[in-house]
Amino acid sequence: MNIISLRSGDERLIRQAAQLLLDAFREHWPDAWPTLKEGLQEVHEMLHTERICRVAVDEQGNLLGIIGGIPQYDGLVWELHPIAVQPNRQGKGLGRALVEDFEKQVRLKGGLTITLGTDDEDNMTSLSGVDLYESLWEKVKNIRNLKNHPFEFYQKMGYVITGVVIDANGIGKPDILMSKRIRK
Repeated sequence: MNIISLRSGDERLIRQAAQLLLDAFREHWPDAWPTLKEGLQEVHEMLHTERICRVAVDEQGNLLGIIGGIPQYDGLVWELHPIAVQPNRQGKGLGRALVEDFEKQVRLKGGLTITLGTDDEDNMTSLSGVDLYESLWEKVKNIRNLKNHPFEFYQKMGYVITGVVIDANGIGKPDILMSKRIRK
């Protein structure tokens, strides 16, 4: 496996990346990119020169995963968005490799912090379906993963919960904000 920058001229990988966004998010976030056209639009936005867009490919050059980043605060903070791994390759270290590579790319660009949002629209954590306006930080402190929500993946990678956008996706459907300092 190799991790490389996705280039605007590589239409085969761009199309594979767009399809991957649909396939990887279909189960829990089907509205993220419901059509190939919307997936292609997202991938083309990821290819803007100021952004980071990296892909993992196998020995035959087929797409295994993708990760992107958006600079904020004059490049001191980067938003990790999106990350997707082929469903049949999840849980095998590919996501970890993509995140580690992304962190390296952000450091090379002078970034200090990476931030991300990880939605809970399907009651996957104990923060979903409850009134977060009451005792928010107590609920964050005691968060539980009910259905394999990705926040634990990011915690294992050193990210911490730094906030919650309450009702971001509807009543009782928060966006969990996480961050990691990557440069001391």
